[in-house]
Amino acid sequence: MFIKNTWYVAAWAHEITEAAPFSRTLLGKPVVMWRNADGSITALPDRCPHRGAPLSQGRIEQGQLRCMYHGMLFNSDGACTHIPGQSRMPPGADLQRFPVVERNKWVWIWMGDPELADPSLIPDTFWLDSPDWRYRPDYMHYQVNYLLISDNLLDFSHLAFVHEKTLGGSAAYAEVRSEIDKLPNGLHIERWHMDSTPAPFVTNLVGWTHNVDRWNIYDFVMPGILLMDSGSARAGTGARQGNRSEAVEFRSAQALTPETEHSSHYFFSQAHNFSLDDASVTDNLHAGLLAGFKEDWEMLHAQARVLDLDPDFKMMPLGVDTALGYFRALVNKNLAAERKLSAAA
Repeated sequence: MFIKNTWYVAAWAHEITEAAPFSRTLLGKPVVMWRNADGSITALPDRCPHRGAPLSQGRIEQGQLRCMYHGMLFNSDGACTHIPGQSRMPPGADLQRFPVVERNKWVWIWMGDPELADPSLIPDTFWLDSPDWRYRPDYMHYQVNYLLISDNLLDFSHLAFVHEKTLGGSAAYAEVRSEIDKLPNGLHIERWHMDSTPAPFVTNLVGWTHNVDRWNIYDFVMPGILLMDSGSARAGTGARQGNRSEAVEFRSAQALTPETEHSSHYFFSQAHNFSLDDASVTDNLHAGLLAGFKEDWEMLHAQARVLDLDPDFKMMPLGVDTALGYFRALVNKNLAAERKLSAAA
């Protein structure tokens, strides 16, 4: 159902503290996380091996997690260190710890074979922890399969219609074809809209009314991570050739993590590298982004309701579906490889 041997975003770093356990269901499995005294993060199954009670209902005791049903205590390695009224630790009392990496404000988790958890495979989101960029971290919960959201992110032609008054702009934007390059683990997509009216959110931010050259350049990589360089510059000033001296630039980091087959976690931010000392710019940019993402949320939930009524419905492909078709094929290829590996084991 889900690719296991890959890094998923489990949380924003600020969500996990030393004070109390934090719970989130990932890939159909409940996971409990907490921060240790040295700042590192532990992630364990959120299920006590005794009676299946959620450990996230427990408490942190000097860096260890106490189950508040019958009192079993687990350390940061997942080992059971205490059972009230019993000195012997029975087989199966220990829990498997999930590999976790905290990097650039995101907490990444590996739900598959821990021997394959290579941190060098984590995508680079340097701007999330850079003094040269400003943003507001955010999160949305979807009651839809994560692949419907990835479809949406892989086809920006919808901006002209779903986001006509927020992120999109004129209907002419939908006529522009993207340049798509296949990557081993995803796609690189480049879309330029030359000499066009600025997107509404750009006008709201900087007051531009003149025509612009606008770009959206992004990688969309497994398992559902969007890393985007976007912006606008006065038309004809050479932005496409590399001159961004008259541009407003943005960096977007978005991550999809399946919760269940029918629900998803969506972590997102939109950073800017101008007006760094003006918090109102950051606030207004985030407000505009959130308004657009709520439009996506409404459209995708409406789509899911219609699809659920007829599971046999076959979507009709269009030319704009090239990227999302390749990504779905890549997902299926990875799922098949993991099934083969599991069968061999």
